[in-house]
Amino acid sequence: MSTENPQQTGPTGSSVVAVLLAAGAGSRFTDVRHKLLAELDSQGNTVIAQSLRHLIEARIGPIVVITGALTRDDLAAHPSVANYLTHPSVTTHHNPMWADGQSTSVRVAIDAAQQIGANAVVIGLADQPFITPEAWRTVAAGLGPITVATYDGRRGNPVRLHADVWDQLPHDGDVGARSLMQRHPGLVTEVSCSGSSADIDTLEDLHRWQSN
Repeated sequence: MSTENPQQTGPTGSSVVAVLLAAGAGSRFTDVRHKLLAELDSQGNTVIAQSLRHLIEARIGPIVVITGALTRDDLAAHPSVANYLTHPSVTTHHNPMWADGQSTSVRVAIDAAQQIGANAVVIGLADQPFITPEAWRTVAAGLGPITVATYDGRRGNPVRLHADVWDQLPHDGDVGARSLMQRHPGLVTEVSCSGSSADIDTLEDLHRWQSN
């Protein structure tokens, strides 16, 4: 794990850290661009820019962006992303093991949260730009060991994980908190949220949302 912008330490002493996972290769997105830098609209707003803007607007605490296949410099090269990455609440941490799956990025996020002194993380994905600030806030306000957003009764992201369950998260594989929730359903509280946790995984996904 490495901090890509060490000059920014972010706020400390916060009880909740918001995490945006942005480490994957996006291999299903068949375009010359990485899917996180694909533009959602005619104003040039990219997938990750909208995801990060919504998280900043939620104002739930320090924000940690986990990079991998794309570095911070790769993301910052796009003008729609650069300003958000320099926001005072945002830091980036690089996961050198990103190709080993999402679990490794979650571990980097947990390490970052522990350094800040947090007792909970709220984790979402950078390729889910339609998670609203209200959804981030609703999940962050959860009081149980695990709080998960639902949309029309279906579970999605973000997910809030109290420090009590961090040691139970997987250490390998392409999984996040889902396996933990399956193993311990009694720890999970669902909260209904606005918006959508739909992924932008393919060009077809992108075009479908662009036409809405």
